[in-house]
Amino acid sequence: MEHFVLVISTGGTIASTTDASGARVPTLTCEELVSRSGTTEPVRTYDAASLDSSSVTLAEVDTLRSLVRKALDDASVTGIVITHGTDSMADTALALDLVHDDARPVVLTGAQRPADADAPDGPDNLRRAIDTAADPLRRGQGVLVHFGGDTLPARGLYKADTGELRAFALASDRPLPRPTAAPLAQLAGCNVPVIAAWPGADDALVDAVAASRPDGIVVAALGAGNVSEQMGTALARALDAGIPVVISTSVPRGEVAFAYGGAGGGSTLGAKGALPAGFLRPGQARMALATALAAGVDPAPLLGAR
Repeated sequence: MEHFVLVISTGGTIASTTDASGARVPTLTCEELVSRSGTTEPVRTYDAASLDSSSVTLAEVDTLRSLVRKALDDASVTGIVITHGTDSMADTALALDLVHDDARPVVLTGAQRPADADAPDGPDNLRRAIDTAADPLRRGQGVLVHFGGDTLPARGLYKADTGELRAFALASDRPLPRPTAAPLAQLAGCNVPVIAAWPGADDALVDAVAASRPDGIVVAALGAGNVSEQMGTALARALDAGIPVVISTSVPRGEVAFAYGGAGGGSTLGAKGALPAGFLRPGQARMALATALAAGVDPAPLLGAR
């Protein structure tokens, strides 16, 4: 039996070239990306999409989850690499990790520079990601991101720089435990908006979002998980209306900890039923909450809330 790494392309900067207007547009196929990487590993390719990752919907995430699950039914697949735009790479990586129950690695990668740059970073990132997916020592580590020489776990990952080649970092200095894989369920149609907090925010935005009856709300809070008193009061009304609320933070590193009182304090919100996002930043918290809601399971373990 010939073993191989499956490479799935979705677009992003790694597949982009510059058009006549100066804009970057995904144009390269998966086969072209692999050819440019110079890999010597046996590889097969699949073009799943050609998108800027800021446009990746939950339906596209569903497609990737299904493709990965189906591909891993084939015993000749040693691992999977997904090329992806950097804007939402951390979110997609966690969405895949939450339902990943196979020892074989799934590795996401991409690029900060387009394919027609003078010194593109995509080919080296892809070659090393393929090597990672083929490495038997990477088995059992879940979904990974290889980028700029770093190989990082999905959980707690965030994009740390808009332009540097080492683009990703972790919100925690210590390894975070992966929860038991959630059941695979369709995310498409699940409505979980992210609301940003700011000092002195009023209740209008939260009330407007709650009036639309979302499936859940994620808050990009301040500090360790706090919002203004008016915003906190509005979130309490949303919780009373049965809308799940997860509190994340706009701070790059550290854990969301419900320690402060007052109407907008994390401790008060937690007492009303809001869940802390742990080390998950807002985009990843959204994927965890949507996964739990779609599968009908408790969000707390997927969030890593304590």
